[in-house]
Amino acid sequence: MDFRLSSEHEMIRKMVYDFAQKEVAPTITEWDQKQEMAPHVLEKMAEQGLLGICVPVKYGGQGMDYISLGLASEELEYVDTSLRVVLSVHTGLCCLTLLQWGTDEQKKEFLPKIASGELIGGGAFSEPGAGSDFASMQMTARRDGDDFILNGEKMWISLATKADVAIVTTRSLLDAEKPSQGLTCFLVDLHSKGVTTGDIHGKLGVRAGSTGWIAMQDVRVPAKNMIGTEGEGFKITMSAFDNGRYTVAAGATGLIRAALDASVKYAAERETFGRPIMEHQLVQAKIASMHLNHEIAQLLYLKAGWKKNMGMRNTLETSRAKQFATNASFNAASEAVQIHGGYGFSDEYPVERFLRNSKGAVIYEGSNEIQTLIQAGYALGKRRDKPLRCELPAYDEDAWLEE
Repeated sequence: MDFRLSSEHEMIRKMVYDFAQKEVAPTITEWDQKQEMAPHVLEKMAEQGLLGICVPVKYGGQGMDYISLGLASEELEYVDTSLRVVLSVHTGLCCLTLLQWGTDEQKKEFLPKIASGELIGGGAFSEPGAGSDFASMQMTARRDGDDFILNGEKMWISLATKADVAIVTTRSLLDAEKPSQGLTCFLVDLHSKGVTTGDIHGKLGVRAGSTGWIAMQDVRVPAKNMIGTEGEGFKITMSAFDNGRYTVAAGATGLIRAALDASVKYAAERETFGRPIMEHQLVQAKIASMHLNHEIAQLLYLKAGWKKNMGMRNTLETSRAKQFATNASFNAASEAVQIHGGYGFSDEYPVERFLRNSKGAVIYEGSNEIQTLIQAGYALGKRRDKPLRCELPAYDEDAWLEE
């Protein structure tokens, strides 16, 4: 297992870093205060090829590997969580789910448009009464000839008002023996008749990102837009979460680094008791902890990315990376505020935004309590990876770059 980054990986890292610093960093505080996504973000990310970064070239993507996706996520969240959320949802939940489970016809029809940013993709899974208890979702899909009729509401959906299409999980088999066996996924046109969306304001964090709700009333979706087969929705959604959680883990690693860099800079400038606070051992301990946790978090997500590149199941590795990195990012942001003292309590410095943003990641894409249960299942031998009907495609440069 070789975690050394190639020259191509370093190129991707620098390209995304430069993009985020130039296009977003100068105005991120303004948009955070407005509680709005900067209108140019999606367009600029599409121009950089980020929206289809690890989608094969034959489907209109950049043909890069999953390590590149992780590095891009880290560099985007180094500036702000809202940027990484775009990759988590558009690329992780939508593009990669379609790549993994879609038919050849679906991939040829939709992937080029989604990967290029012509269509913005989303993932609509959580509901007002179904978050961690995913199998209890209530949105229904009723067969009607060559279509399905969808009814229900999704809540806490990133890019809800920005996305053109979304992978939507519904309950289509009401008589299934187990709740999880009755779920089915569809690719839904969010501009369809009967679809309404709205933004959620007043969030603690990720204020410069789009989070909202999607309501569907008698929305007609062609049966040909079903992802996988009827009743496969639970495992399709769980595999989608493996992709989303991976980007969350990598992004949180970037937030740790942002908190670390801000703390080092401030500690070198701020003086107390006649010397820079960086010379005080308790401040050094906080900074050393951030430095160590960044290294651990990065190694954990690189291991998960390596398994993705090999086409191997990575639920356990991704769960570990997500849990550790998000907990560490919350702690790093909190300690960064502490190091900044009173100034850390205001938006004069970015650390208060880091702290607000970091809290969401320990909840969404599977709360960290759920991650503990997943890992305990593996440790106790109660959970073992079973081959999916459709594994995530392994990264093969020749195959991914073929025309």
